Amino acid sequence: MPTETVDITKFKSKIAPDWCPGCGDFGVLTSLQKACAMNGLDSKDVVVVSGIGCSSNLPGFFGSYGMHTLHGRGVAVAQGVRLANPDLTVIATGGDGDGYGIGIGHFIHAMRRNLNMTYIVMNNQIYGLTTGQTSPTTELNTQTKSTPEGSIENPLNPMQLALVSGASFVARGFSGAADRLAEVMAAAIKHKGFSLVDVFSPCVTYNKTNTYPWFRERVYDLQAEGHNASNWDNAMIAAKQPNNRIATGIFYQAPATPTYEELEPAYKFGPPTKQKLGLDKESAAALIASFK
Repeated sequence: MPTETVDITKFKSKIAPDWCPGCGDFGVLTSLQKACAMNGLDSKDVVVVSGIGCSSNLPGFFGSYGMHTLHGRGVAVAQGVRLANPDLTVIATGGDGDGYGIGIGHFIHAMRRNLNMTYIVMNNQIYGLTTGQTSPTTELNTQTKSTPEGSIENPLNPMQLALVSGASFVARGFSGAADRLAEVMAAAIKHKGFSLVDVFSPCVTYNKTNTYPWFRERVYDLQAEGHNASNWDNAMIAAKQPNNRIATGIFYQAPATPTYEELEPAYKFGPPTKQKLGLDKESAAALIASFK
């Protein structure tokens, strides 16, 4: 279904976004609303979990259940939600500082477990909420408040990291191309397994280098050039291309990879949240009393 005809009303919140005018996160929010509508999801069955940062305010602007958690812990909490009730569609959202900095440990382990969830990272290559310091994806030699003479650290490549860590769906989008981004997000959410969607989401206030025009001159769509997303080696090649030509679209989608939930014996009895405790009222009362 074309994204322009999708009704996103049920995924709109009563709270209006308060990002800076022109922030790329507006496009990410709209794309996610479209993606959920395209997949025919019901808002009551969707949970959006975030960490801390400008982008991590997204659950409040999205019409579903949501949690705004701690810095770098969005993916950890999202895993908990998913494990408690695998019937839910779980989406984690955050920024490059939140996910690729303090939260990188949770990120890697969630990928190797291959839980069935989606992680959307709004990658603006800067710390926006704390007013413009270098993040893990800030380019070499970039001048910021924390690096006035230019960054001396090589940036993290999240696409390569996701591929070697076991993510079964790895994609990238650009918030300046919201319709295509919605298609990529819809595919990520539909995919069975851990899905990463890294999104170039320009910070118009603090990052004066990686702007909308800068990206439009460089990004291209892998699917438009016949990329084979089932080939892991091809995905790695696309992920390490230089900044003068940056790939977007679906880098890799593993075929029929078992998820953590499918392999966990406890789920043969159904979602933990819907399982009976196996205690009668007297035994349950005695158990509770023993903790007093």
